[in-house]
Amino acid sequence: MLYRLRVSLPDRPGSLARVTQLLGAAGADVMQMTVLEQHGGRAVDEFTVSWAGERDIAALVAAMERSVGVRVEGCWAAGEVPGAAPELDVLGQVARDPGRAVATLIDAAPTLFHADWAVATRGGRGRQLVHQSWRAPEAPALPALTPMRPLAFAYEGDASGHGAAAPIGASWLTLYVVRHEGPAFHRTELERLGRIVDVALGVLGDRAAAKATGTTTP
Repeated sequence: MLYRLRVSLPDRPGSLARVTQLLGAAGADVMQMTVLEQHGGRAVDEFTVSWAGERDIAALVAAMERSVGVRVEGCWAAGEVPGAAPELDVLGQVARDPGRAVATLIDAAPTLFHADWAVATRGGRGRQLVHQSWRAPEAPALPALTPMRPLAFAYEGDASGHGAAAPIGASWLTLYVVRHEGPAFHRTELERLGRIVDVALGVLGDRAAAKATGTTTP
């Protein structure tokens, strides 16, 4: 089974090698690593690891935290390992089928961000669901947001969790992505979410983006 681990460690030579050695010694196979931030003498990295399904993942977390200076900030199921550039696959699909651009972004967001589900809504408090990924609840308890830029929020619906929201172009469309396990969305993830949406709309061009999001152009 695949898991995502967010790990805080001292930002000094050898620390990353020590963490990967700890993962290997505990029996985890590292599939992917992403650097989220380096600040104040510490680094925050995320690892996607393969872990035998019959073993308790808590044992891996405990093994990591026995090392001085290492903190596991979150551990949750990863679903699947994305390819080397999963965003390119999404952008390619957007270009091939502009009419489903918003649906493509929503369907891809849970995989891209190791989350559980995503939806697109239109409007503020009286918002309307536009598209839902396959694991999204029928009536998600989402905050009434019309963000100017991507932001994180606490999800308090049928099962608590963490969410991220991003505007889709110059419309009243908002993309929400939610995960029920793991830590809050990191600012690096929020920036990546915003870039993916912006580039997808750029691929479409002004007229096609307006049509896909239900807005009009002069």
